[in-house]
Amino acid sequence: MQLQERINAFVKLGDFLRQYSNEVVSKNNNVEYNDVFFEGFKHQLKLAEEHNGWFTQENIRFALKSWSDALTETNLSKWLSKYNFSQRNPKQVAIIMAGNIPLVGFHDFLSVLISGHKVLVKQSSNDKHILPYLSKYLEYVEPEFENTISFTEKRIENFDSVIATGSNNTARYFEYYFKGKPSIIRNNRNSVAILTGDETHEELEALSEDIFRYYGLGCRSVSKLFVPRDYNFDAFFKAIYKWHPIIEKAKYANNYDYNKAVYLMSEFDMLENGFLMIKEDKSYASPIATVFYEHYDNSNQLKEKLSIDKEQIQCIVSKGFVKNEVVFGATQKPQLWDYADSVDSVEFLLSI
Repeated sequence: MQLQERINAFVKLGDFLRQYSNEVVSKNNNVEYNDVFFEGFKHQLKLAEEHNGWFTQENIRFALKSWSDALTETNLSKWLSKYNFSQRNPKQVAIIMAGNIPLVGFHDFLSVLISGHKVLVKQSSNDKHILPYLSKYLEYVEPEFENTISFTEKRIENFDSVIATGSNNTARYFEYYFKGKPSIIRNNRNSVAILTGDETHEELEALSEDIFRYYGLGCRSVSKLFVPRDYNFDAFFKAIYKWHPIIEKAKYANNYDYNKAVYLMSEFDMLENGFLMIKEDKSYASPIATVFYEHYDNSNQLKEKLSIDKEQIQCIVSKGFVKNEVVFGATQKPQLWDYADSVDSVEFLLSI
């Protein structure tokens, strides 16, 4: 199978996903194999929500729209244009996926197949309904994928390379267990935002998307703010108010109530508005319904700190502060070439 044939298959998958990107699902009769897959995928999305309360239909739709926007001929060609695919030596690549947000491991899945390798997927139990169904669709639109995609719930065996994502503890286990194989091992990272006090209402409102989307469960979710010493949070709280219905979600509300009780009993200082708490803390990983903040006095010192702590940080949201920053509101809309942990997975896959 040639590279262009693989690209064509994923473009068709993007067309298929686009039907489910809006609140009202609309069937497009021009999409290939819709009669076979359309209703079945609606059922899988329902199962995904029933199985994992964090996977609301709104968040699933957001993930599907993000991928349908990414999987176009233009985007795929732009992404892959810098690589040399002439060397063909297919390997079996295992992917151990996280399950914190819908289709969180799809980029790895895409990268392995687009590079011409076979993929062996071990999914998280929290996100096990969507990807296998999409894999079947891929096999229909490009039959040569049939012998290149497999899933397992058991211990992974018979593989040449691995891409594994997990917590800091599991990452250490992965590093030991896979030490004899070419690998990409990812652990916990969080995203931060740098505020100066000069942000517009629109910029702060966009930041609320970075904080609340997927309930803050993604590594690209902003969990910490760096603010000047005299920062006033009034404008921040006004701008994020549009997200107040989030407290109506039971799982989020339970976490909010629990963490608030812990903070109050521990007599921690905090600010809150009924659906989000902000607490001064030097850590990067904040609990659900909480965002940490830390003061800075000097921008150069803050840049140095961010450089030292770069292994803990996925994205930096700011405006003209650092190189490779993410604009307000864009953390959950990465491009195909925005690699997790800044590790080029396609380059890695072409080298094994």
